[in-house]
Amino acid sequence: FILLRGEIMKILITGAGGFIGSHITEKLVREGYDVKAMVEYNSLNSWGWLEQCDQDIKGHFEVFMGDIRYTDSVEKALNKTKVIIHLAALIGIPYSYVSPQSYIDTNVRGTHNLLQSAINNNVEKFIHTSTSEVYGTAKKIPIKENSALDGQSPYAASKISADQLVNSYNKSFQLPTLTVRPFNTYGPRQSNRAIIPTLITQFLSNEKNLNIGNLSPTRDFNYIDDTVDAFSKALKVSKNFGETINIGSGDEISIKNLIKVIEEIFKKKMRIDYDKKRFRPKKSEVPRLCANNLKAKKILNWKPKYKGKQGLKKGLNKTIAWFSDKKNLELYKTNIYNF
Repeated sequence: FILLRGEIMKILITGAGGFIGSHITEKLVREGYDVKAMVEYNSLNSWGWLEQCDQDIKGHFEVFMGDIRYTDSVEKALNKTKVIIHLAALIGIPYSYVSPQSYIDTNVRGTHNLLQSAINNNVEKFIHTSTSEVYGTAKKIPIKENSALDGQSPYAASKISADQLVNSYNKSFQLPTLTVRPFNTYGPRQSNRAIIPTLITQFLSNEKNLNIGNLSPTRDFNYIDDTVDAFSKALKVSKNFGETINIGSGDEISIKNLIKVIEEIFKKKMRIDYDKKRFRPKKSEVPRLCANNLKAKKILNWKPKYKGKQGLKKGLNKTIAWFSDKKNLELYKTNIYNF
């Protein structure tokens, strides 16, 4: 078991029912941590993707139903926990154009509530999740952590605000923080709003056409196992608090070429149908994202295992296998795009 000041480390994971959060919960339970999984309260009492976790994990973590937007909920969630991994956030970029206020409420106010409660409860480590979208249109590729931040969508702006709040609590109140900044993570359980699940579910359908948006942007895609490994390693850091660390492969691929890779795997050619609803506003589009990951290698002793074209194909094959399972695919409403 992992110890913190002589005791088993009890960890609160916010957003534990989500894509990345559910995978992190599984890994940390297996590593011997005492995990409290915070899931947004809902009338169905659903635990999100934690409902689908492996059998050896079920029953070995505590679930707390709450909402980071409310201070009383956060205070109760933090009871007897000394470490926070903060993943809870609204993440869909398209919906941030529709309802920017909801992103401020969750991503900014929710993060502030956790930070203040962390001070009140003498939290000993606060690991915050950022996003590569905060860089916007970077002037230099690969992107270093000290690159200028540019909120080109309401989502990105809300995450910049959250990142800066975390930074301020480290400098103003000596809260031991570490900001982990993943580039584009993909894998089983990811939302169908993301590009890779969008493509895979359309390839699995009987349609001959792909409904897609802009093909030119490049992204640094990272299989879920690599991203989760970075969070696990961040838990073991005992210095370098206040740092922000990119988690990315250091490779970039355009959406156009990503489709070609998926076509190779499926051995199936698809015709492109451009869907105007899937295009971002022109000045909001981020043309390139590619991580400089030297700091992750130095501070976390982390490096990607799914790297280059072969690494991408390996991760895509695992993701496709998961989506190809009928019981998993039926959990998704495919080919629906309302905003």
